[in-house]
Amino acid sequence: MSLNGSTETGSASTQVKILHYLKSGLEAGKRYFKSKYIAKDLGLSPKEVGTNLAILADTCSELEILRWSYSNSTTWKVTPRAA
Repeated sequence: MSLNGSTETGSASTQVKILHYLKSGLEAGKRYFKSKYIAKDLGLSPKEVGTNLAILADTCSELEILRWSYSNSTTWKVTPRAA
């Protein structure tokens, strides 16, 4: 797992929390995640989730994270990266 690019204090730990959340969802068969629901479940703001997911989309070596849709809340498509 690569978390390079974290510039805000505590954002690396936030990114780790989000990654654990996404991996748990993937194990349960989910592929699409809304920022507002991730935020609610993790006690973060939707903006904080979106900012960190954008960073993870560029830096995470384990998951492919794509901004998928903007209706009502940003939806992210998450899949494991091919080895």
